[in-house]
Amino acid sequence: MYKIIFNITFLILTFTGTSNANFDINARTAILQDYHSGEILYEKNSDASIYPASMTKIMTAIIAFDLIKSGDLSLDEKFIISEKAWRLSTSGYSSMFIMVGDEVSVEDLLRGIIVASGNDACIALAEGIAGTEEEFAILMTTKAKELGMENTNFSNSSGINDPENYSTVKDILKMSRYLIKEHPEFYKMFAEKEFTWNRTGGDPITQGNRNPLLYKKLGADGIKTGYLAVEKYSLASSINRNGRRLIAVGSGFSSKNARSKESTKLLTYGITNFDLVEISKSNQPLYKIDVWLGKENTVDAYTQEDIYKTIKKAKKKLLKVVVKYDGPVEAPIEKDQIIATLRVVYDQELIGEYDLLSSKEIKKVNFFTRLIKSINYLIWGDV
Repeated sequence: MYKIIFNITFLILTFTGTSNANFDINARTAILQDYHSGEILYEKNSDASIYPASMTKIMTAIIAFDLIKSGDLSLDEKFIISEKAWRLSTSGYSSMFIMVGDEVSVEDLLRGIIVASGNDACIALAEGIAGTEEEFAILMTTKAKELGMENTNFSNSSGINDPENYSTVKDILKMSRYLIKEHPEFYKMFAEKEFTWNRTGGDPITQGNRNPLLYKKLGADGIKTGYLAVEKYSLASSINRNGRRLIAVGSGFSSKNARSKESTKLLTYGITNFDLVEISKSNQPLYKIDVWLGKENTVDAYTQEDIYKTIKKAKKKLLKVVVKYDGPVEAPIEKDQIIATLRVVYDQELIGEYDLLSSKEIKKVNFFTRLIKSINYLIWGDV
């Protein structure tokens, strides 16, 4: 049995792909993703190897966030600052300006990394968690492989120049997506525009966030800048506008101004050229399935995952969302039993297929009722 769902407000979709003949970004490599649908809206040399510079610090923060989430670390835990960390607390480096022997909380170190981009804070956090920065870098690379970052290796916690600390914008995108999805509360730190460090033995130091997009009216709420002489300027960025989130990563911008301008251009391209369509929300009733010989005549069906598609505004084609099942489905039906299939069809081509599950248990009626229903069906075709 096939039934088209008519209660979805937007039933139009054009596959976006990554063909952007009339659009280009002035960067060596770049990528843009619609967060909810996961579709790539633009990419340019996205598998080219880069030195991620301070975008490395996204993974440094992720390692800490994962440990806090698992209960193995706390924000108020304090780490003692080593000489190695302190040596990067000097002019000429991005620094939090910590001192040897200071006891600094994990929360302060994280803000020193995320907002002030402190290389010293990275080493202090890495040593506090893993004993040495080298051991911490192994944790970072292991996590990268877990996230499918196949072309990434981390050799330090800060992104300071090292030929063995490399990645791609596609991998940085995967890392950024994980951060936003798995740590939404901690991700809010990346939107903070300044951080004040009440340092030991001196006046408090206030530093601003280096992400230029936070100061524009784009809806930007992260993520992280980077710079190395060999790589030039880079930026992982994200905007959230009316529930629509885009993530962009670019590297090889020629200047700070170009980084800001081209990243804004890339994100604006995604907002103005595409729309997001919600097909289904996970674990929420989507469609009623007919039931045969059950104590109820229908049962709500749901998908286990959120289903979104991205619309290209310039080319709108008909999208059909169809429920397929052999029905009515005979009772008994177990809760969470697969009872139907949700098919997303574009231009008579199947572009997505998802299981529909029963929202509750449906018991079978007794023998006498089954007999009556069967007689009615034979005589009247009434189910």
